[in-house]
Amino acid sequence: MEINLAGLLPEALLIDLPEIDAQHEEIFRRIEALKETCFGSGPVSFEEFESLLEYLKYHFSTEERVAGEAGAGFVDHARVHRENLQALGKAFREVRDGARDVHSFLRYAEYWFERHITEEDKPFADSVRKCRLRSSSRPESIASL
Repeated sequence: MEINLAGLLPEALLIDLPEIDAQHEEIFRRIEALKETCFGSGPVSFEEFESLLEYLKYHFSTEERVAGEAGAGFVDHARVHRENLQALGKAFREVRDGARDVHSFLRYAEYWFERHITEEDKPFADSVRKCRLRSSSRPESIASL
């Protein structure tokens, strides 16, 4: 792999799709930055939480684009993304409403994200690679049909 992700993304969570791995690194970086802010003496900025959720939407759209380019099925993974965004959005609203502690939200988000990569993104990446391999092994005349 030619991407250098010296940072927060553990090697065990790399899925070997460089664009997606770089975005996973960015999501972990954003979660860590929020933790530093929240555990420090500064006030909590809900804009930073909203920015994290917006970046997740962007990340999920990237995964959808990558799947489409490879010809990989994405219906089930898209459903998981919608459910995840709904759950995270609900948890964030609870933080804003004072019903959930920011630290609890961040622990939840970090655990959720690691689980998502392990249980959903790794199989997704495998299917993308298989589709790319099938596509590249077709004769040119068949692949262009």
